[in-house]
Amino acid sequence: MKYLLIMQVNPAVLEALSEEEKTAIMDGHGEFMKTTQESGEFILTQALADPANTKVVRGGDVPAVTDGPFLEAKEFMGGFYLIDCENEERAIELAKLIPDTKFGGLAIEIRPVMFSAGADL
Repeated sequence: MKYLLIMQVNPAVLEALSEEEKTAIMDGHGEFMKTTQESGEFILTQALADPANTKVVRGGDVPAVTDGPFLEAKEFMGGFYLIDCENEERAIELAKLIPDTKFGGLAIEIRPVMFSAGADL
């Protein structure tokens, strides 16, 4: 079963971290990728730019393009891992290995993938 592990980022929380904590997060992501690659559960990962760089195409009679999502939220999707593992329990176990889960104000959302297509999927 494929799961998307979505990194929920809060810029204020990240800014408040010490350099040592930021390094631990970066090193921890490297370890997470190594662990899931070695187990065969890793598919891919992507880090996303700040939402200020976002464009949104909204539906209607004539689709409109606007800046931002500019939602009333402190958190945003900062990136994700796509994994393929046995079940939801294993997805939760893997999500707990992501270093973001060690810091209050950061989170990993676990969402099952219903459909996927692509050259490597």
